[in-house]
Amino acid sequence: MADYRKNVSVIQERAVLAAVLWPGMEIDHRDPLGELRSLVDTAGAITVAEVIQERKAPDASTFIGKGKVEELAALCKLHQADVVIFENDLSPAQLRNIEEIVEKKIIDRSELILDIFANRARTHEAKLQVEMAQLEYTYPRLTAMWSHLERITGGSPGGVGTRGPGEQQLEIDRRIVQQRKSELKREIDKVQARKRREVADRNIDFVTVGLVGYTNAGKSTLFNTLTDAGAYADDKLFATLDTRTRRWDLGGGDSVMLSDTVGFVRNLPHHLVASFRATLEESIHSDLLLVVLDIADAQVEQHLKTVNEVLEQIGAGDRPRVLLLNKTDRLEDNAEVLVWTGRHANALPISAKIGVGMDKLIEVVRQHAHGNMLELTLRLPMREGKATSFLESRGTVLDRQYDTDHVTMRVRIGKRQMDQLKATGAKFTVVNDE
Repeated sequence: MADYRKNVSVIQERAVLAAVLWPGMEIDHRDPLGELRSLVDTAGAITVAEVIQERKAPDASTFIGKGKVEELAALCKLHQADVVIFENDLSPAQLRNIEEIVEKKIIDRSELILDIFANRARTHEAKLQVEMAQLEYTYPRLTAMWSHLERITGGSPGGVGTRGPGEQQLEIDRRIVQQRKSELKREIDKVQARKRREVADRNIDFVTVGLVGYTNAGKSTLFNTLTDAGAYADDKLFATLDTRTRRWDLGGGDSVMLSDTVGFVRNLPHHLVASFRATLEESIHSDLLLVVLDIADAQVEQHLKTVNEVLEQIGAGDRPRVLLLNKTDRLEDNAEVLVWTGRHANALPISAKIGVGMDKLIEVVRQHAHGNMLELTLRLPMREGKATSFLESRGTVLDRQYDTDHVTMRVRIGKRQMDQLKATGAKFTVVNDE
């Protein structure tokens, strides 16, 4: 059998899209291939034809049925297609069986998303995470990917480690993959440990806010609007893969640290969720999550469900959150906004692109950052200069008195800031607590 999978990347390739729909499947039945079409465009391929089949259940052998597979083969010839991309995830055997009939490269939804991540990863951390996810995906599929299982005998040109008598090429590949996975896991564990320390240190000094949401919901545009950071923003899926964190000046002497994270997507491969846990660490430990929704998207309900599911997966399901109804500038009227604000009391209509709703958003974040306001009299040793500076920058000093080796300060400060001060281990005494 010819090997059509030497290169998984689909950049510049002509693609035929395919999907099997069954009852209860979570998909936009008005445009079942809409999201896949966007993913293909993001990956750099060109959609030339589409095939959809409705079935009670997928075909065990070819997923889409032999007749439809033959239709795919004919479409590939007619449109000179290079690849067939499935909306669904296929088993290794199904991939092999379809490829034998179509005689073109066949990839599924998860593999397409992995390819996009691989092409968009820029930092060392993201590249490690993508490679691990790819190996996790590839390992159980090695049997289907190898059509040559000739025995390798002594004297093979494979070199040291490949001359085991009677060993198969498949077994060699499995060993290589396992070795590389172990190496990557060690490197990723180091990255995750460093990330956890960085996030923990930042949470002591600052209130942290994380932007989360479905891919292409406008998170990076909002991040730029709030911080003037110049983060890359594009009208494509997965424009952002690497977390960016910047100071967000709320005015009035208040500021928080704002993080822009990778976008979520329906049926995000669990290998990616696991591998990108370090990147998503910002969301897990944020004091507040801003969930950004594209209110103008027909699938906004499904998008919110996906976001909530992924947040649960990564352990951030209990984080306080505010719902941001973004892209209101694309709506013909405010009927949709009224429905959402009626259903979600804390939902805020905004437009990151033109700056609508930013004042209200800043006020909500400021209130959360402060928490309940306290008026306290604190007595601190003179050597606690860092704690004194913290009180001066995070609260309002109402009165200050000095004696030989202590300073007594009356301050108005948020409960959250006091919790942060205690977490630093600062030595002070509360003279009164009103």
